[in-house]
Amino acid sequence: MATVPIKVKHQGKTYDVEVDTASNGEELMLQLYSLTNVEPENQKIMAGKMIKSDTMLSAVKWKSGQTITLIGQPSANVVTEAPEKTKFIEDMSEAEMARRADAMPAGLTNTGNTCYANATLQTLRIIPELQEQLKTYTPAASSAGPSNAASSLFSAEQLASVGLGGLGAGNDLTTALRDLYTMMKDTQGAVQPIMFLTALRQKFPQFAEKAKHGHGFAQQDAEEVWSQLIETLNQSLKLDEQDESNKCFGGFVDKYLGGRFESTTKCDEAPEEGEVHGSDNFKDLKCNIQSDTNHLREGIAIGLNEKIEKRSESLGRDAIYTKTSRIARLPKYLPVHLMRFFWRKDSKQKAKILRKVTFQHEIDVLEFCTDDLRKKLVPVRDKVREVRKEIEDVERQKKRQKRRRQEMEDDPNAEGKVKKDEPMQKRKEKEAAREAEKEKASAASTSSVAATDGAADVAMGGTEEVFKTDAEIEQERAVAIKAAKQDLLDSVDPAMKADSTANQTGLYELRGVITHQGSSADSGHYTAYVKKTAPDGKEEDGSWWWFNDDKVQEVDADKIEQLAGGGETHSALILLYRAVELPTIEEGKAT
Repeated sequence: MATVPIKVKHQGKTYDVEVDTASNGEELMLQLYSLTNVEPENQKIMAGKMIKSDTMLSAVKWKSGQTITLIGQPSANVVTEAPEKTKFIEDMSEAEMARRADAMPAGLTNTGNTCYANATLQTLRIIPELQEQLKTYTPAASSAGPSNAASSLFSAEQLASVGLGGLGAGNDLTTALRDLYTMMKDTQGAVQPIMFLTALRQKFPQFAEKAKHGHGFAQQDAEEVWSQLIETLNQSLKLDEQDESNKCFGGFVDKYLGGRFESTTKCDEAPEEGEVHGSDNFKDLKCNIQSDTNHLREGIAIGLNEKIEKRSESLGRDAIYTKTSRIARLPKYLPVHLMRFFWRKDSKQKAKILRKVTFQHEIDVLEFCTDDLRKKLVPVRDKVREVRKEIEDVERQKKRQKRRRQEMEDDPNAEGKVKKDEPMQKRKEKEAAREAEKEKASAASTSSVAATDGAADVAMGGTEEVFKTDAEIEQERAVAIKAAKQDLLDSVDPAMKADSTANQTGLYELRGVITHQGSSADSGHYTAYVKKTAPDGKEEDGSWWWFNDDKVQEVDADKIEQLAGGGETHSALILLYRAVELPTIEEGKAT
């Protein structure tokens, strides 16, 4: 089966439709009926030529992404929603265009070696909970900084509208971040993050280091600005203390990006010292890269099983200890830092490990968890995979049935079968005749059974294969998937349910990547890749946005596979994963 994605325009609206070129015009009409409520008999489809019910779609010269026109109105028997007032793109403001579901996001201007900050800002921006928390943020009086003439004469909104958001915030970095994201939300052009960079350099003077040639600021490490920004947000974004679920968290970052290790430390040279147990909080995982590290999980495992040197009281000297850490709480968002940079004494700069380290779009982190957490997560993870298999099975069933139906329609020896190239009226007549024959044969079969009083041989009404309708398949699909989802939700441990912002499946999906091109942290170029989100009610298409400072473009998922490193080309430096969440079941629906 070959399908072609097209767009159908009808009364000012555009619909995305997958055309099955092996079908006919009647099936396309039924597709459009489900979208527009225009009955097939009232439809006129213009695709270079008029498409009728008996038109074979394989005879139409389709082009991927082409737009065709549907003309027609629903009859009085069809209840439709009140039509929305059409607003054309040329009548939209810049902010309205930027907020459309399919709008290209804003880029950030490189003001001189600031790509490290731009890439970090674009990646953090994909966390919706952060956006919501920033809206309610008000800086403390002590952090607002000195006022100035501009900020006393104009409101924050007025300053932001001309690119000076955060001017009155002094060195309050969180306010500058909030205002910058507000500006980016309302434009598709490039935004100059001047006030954010000013606040960043005031709070952390290392980012104000001048370039060696004496012109402008020096290039910096994206890992450093990420860490400093995360720590700042953890201190400034406080949670509502009236909410009982927030009382065990120090701030927003702890709640959504904070995990917890449980560790065991043991002296390799003096086992008699016994083990020391501890607990540590973390806001990212480290992927250490050694000469034999090939995959992300190998690098993470190295970081969780480390050798440290410290003083041994029993030996009276420094000794080697092994510290083994396991995760006791998994956060909703999990940044993973690939430790590619190290300090070289000879060149006095941060050199880069160019080794190729592969990573996946979805990772399972249960092997890094404590035994207690693993026991809670294993049943849920397995049920998630069962739900996915259930969805895949019903989709395969639909495809098999459609293919089998197609084979029967194409079979010239299938007497009495409905042919796909027959006119609609003739097809309906054949369908009616077949139903009549079935009823007649069924009645004859029943009569014969009664007459022979349980005779072994019963006359059958025929052996024709009967197919389920799409509606029947959809209903079975909905019931089966709902049951699988409910089974999954019932398997969640009550203690896990109480922590709603923790990862409750043990699985993570990749949402953002910060990359570096070059051989040194203090040179080269940083960019960011962010996975495209889908409008409400639609599924993601797997494509990504590539943010290269002010240049923004859409790329396929295959591009992400090329970021594993292996040279001075763009290689992943920070991976931002999001927890694969539990499914939801709407009341009254089977999906």
